[in-house]
Amino acid sequence: MSLAAAPKLRFVDIAQLRRKIENRDAVVGIIGMGYVGQPLAIAAHRKGFRVIGFDTDAAKVATLNSGKSGIRTIPDENILTMRGSGRFHATGDGADMDQPDVVLVCVPTPLTRYREPDLTFVESTSHTLAAVLRPGQLVCLESTTYPGTTSEVVKPILEESGLVAGRDFFLAFSPEREDPGNPTYRTSDIPKIVGADDEASRDLAGAYYGAVVDRVVAVPTAATAEAVKLTENIFRCVNIALVNELKHIYERMGINIWAVIDAASTKPFGFMPFYPGPGLGGHCIPIDPFYLTWKAREFEVPTRFIELAGEINSAEPHAVVNALAAALSGRKKKSLNGARILLVGLAYKKNVDDLRESPALVIMQDLKSQGAEVAYHDPWIPEIPMTRAHAALAGQRGVAWEPELFRTSFDAALIVTDHDGVAYGELVQAIDLVVDTRNATRNVQLGRDHIVLA
Repeated sequence: MSLAAAPKLRFVDIAQLRRKIENRDAVVGIIGMGYVGQPLAIAAHRKGFRVIGFDTDAAKVATLNSGKSGIRTIPDENILTMRGSGRFHATGDGADMDQPDVVLVCVPTPLTRYREPDLTFVESTSHTLAAVLRPGQLVCLESTTYPGTTSEVVKPILEESGLVAGRDFFLAFSPEREDPGNPTYRTSDIPKIVGADDEASRDLAGAYYGAVVDRVVAVPTAATAEAVKLTENIFRCVNIALVNELKHIYERMGINIWAVIDAASTKPFGFMPFYPGPGLGGHCIPIDPFYLTWKAREFEVPTRFIELAGEINSAEPHAVVNALAAALSGRKKKSLNGARILLVGLAYKKNVDDLRESPALVIMQDLKSQGAEVAYHDPWIPEIPMTRAHAALAGQRGVAWEPELFRTSFDAALIVTDHDGVAYGELVQAIDLVVDTRNATRNVQLGRDHIVLA
């Protein structure tokens, strides 16, 4: 047998790894230092672990090593503190992945243009990790994916190393539950779901996460944990679709959907408020449900309810454009072609600098395709970055907040994202037609006749 084909020497002391975790002597490696990876790194560091952040983006690695996060919702102070302690550094060298005792994988899991799972990043990371995998490491996948990915995709790739999961190394799935921009919950406050296909992996993963977060919820298998994450996001997707449909029904009846939801929310049981909007955005809700619909085809199970919710939510950006067109025509006898439109807010949700899957990009492109002149103001996004689906919009810069200039520059404003700190009253006073998709103008007293809720 050649040296390359020789099996790796193994001696795994599970109790020793557990002690290293309990004593904070274990090194934690986090692959993917974005909106999910950075909070995990901060949480682990705060609990006393040494952390290595891995990312293929050299600019991101340099930013982190300079003591900055590069993400507005994550204060630079957190990264600077980690760097100052000597217990954190970032690297782009995959060969260093043999150093951590615990490896957390937080890489993107997008959809293809055909709404099929794109596991390119998961597979690439797994191959890189397999090349340096050593006995005794714990690997936890955090990227949202379909049930079976950990055991059917990640495990076989890692076992190409010659090591066996559950015996020589340990493998678990623990879905990320980050909510960027949420000031109420930190990573350590949010219960962590942990699933694995063998007892040793499940116990070790539980021991690690139990050292970092306040509560760990163990489930029997990795697939169960994968299903938990999808269920959480499908629940939100379906209920948002429901209120978006109700919005259109009640609008025809002359009923304000926001007033309905506010009143229904007074019921102390049996009702949970969801709110309509211009469509879904972010890295989870517009994407995750289709991971399950794709996997369900393997079992010949229809997913009509999920797919219908996706269709309703995907149609909302175009419905918003239609509402704006109708308002322009009805109130100003003007068409979209040649109209000057100000979009207020581009991020997929309030108080974040995240444009992933933002419905604002669909709306902007739709408006431009119909001949409108479109500018935007977003205090969180000074310039539109390159995106896969909307490359033509890259490089456009936002306009400054100048209500007096707005008065003569725009025929209408369209509120797409309801960031805090925006003077919506000034907007309504400056522009005599404001289409509001978020009820951001609910507290505006003067100029109410300028406002159209959509």
